[in-house]
Amino acid sequence: MERVRDVSELPKAHLHLHFTGSMRHTTLLELADKHGIHLPDALTSGEPPKLRATDERGWFRFQRLYDAARSCLRDPEDIRRLVREAAEEDLKDGSGWLEIQVDPTSYAPRLGGLIPALEIILDAVDTTVRETGLGMRVLVAANRMKHPLDARTLARLAVRYADQGIVGFGLSNDERRGMARDFDRAFAIAREGGLLSAPHGGELTGPASVRDCLDDLGASRIGHGVRAAEDPRLLKRLADRGVTCEVCPASNVALGVYEKPEDVPLRTLFEAGVPMALGADDPLLFGSRLAAQYEIARRHHGFTDAELAELARQSIRASAAPADVRAKLLAGVDDWLSGPAAPRGRR
Repeated sequence: MERVRDVSELPKAHLHLHFTGSMRHTTLLELADKHGIHLPDALTSGEPPKLRATDERGWFRFQRLYDAARSCLRDPEDIRRLVREAAEEDLKDGSGWLEIQVDPTSYAPRLGGLIPALEIILDAVDTTVRETGLGMRVLVAANRMKHPLDARTLARLAVRYADQGIVGFGLSNDERRGMARDFDRAFAIAREGGLLSAPHGGELTGPASVRDCLDDLGASRIGHGVRAAEDPRLLKRLADRGVTCEVCPASNVALGVYEKPEDVPLRTLFEAGVPMALGADDPLLFGSRLAAQYEIARRHHGFTDAELAELARQSIRASAAPADVRAKLLAGVDDWLSGPAAPRGRR
């Protein structure tokens, strides 16, 4: 009988988790009740909503549900609760380092403005780190649906708070809208300020989107990046440069990028030498968290425990964690792999 180890005990870093999307479903319902907010029916059941974002109508529905959930975060107490619970969920899944992604402009109207909103988030992260022991930092993300000047404002703000918990700068929302090169100055500001560049690309559009992130935004990580699998030369470029793809298998299937978990090209990227950091993206909407992504790799792609350990190492190496934290987590991966395994079905 094949013996396997518990992936929730495998030390790992979580590099692709969105702020509102990290929320527990029970928390969403409680916050909606607290603030008297009527949620769409798709958000009130215990099941993840049926989504498909491969056309603009489907993406609009996904974004509408996300915005409805975000509207339930209305005061600092809500922010502190979300951050604390995101950390607790990550710890249960074996994460030793979390980089949570947020666009503070989305929360600013209810939290007193852009700077107060960001400071509330950073303060919540700092408190959570001290209380839980989880390494946790923030990646500020611009919205590609907004004007590039807004992104420059965010980049300058992110650099200003780089010594208070911000480690990177991203670009999210529908990659079919807004060219990467329109945001090149914002990313230059972020990189010059010492932040890592981690824009979304290669999810809803093909390999060209990934190339644009590399060429125009100086990406050191790519949010998703799975469509690079369609271009062998691009795969080699990612591998040669050590650019990590933050791959979110459950999200890819939920949004219709791929029909089935086994269609997500994990093997293609892994065997091409492209570093990967598996992520949960938006557990609130997709129904699964970090450890479940490793289970997808195991169950649907035949990843062995040794290969899962290497995926965990890749996530840790791609993180912005300090050297001592990375060393501790990497040692933990080795310990996990050298420890006993249980028969499949009994872990």
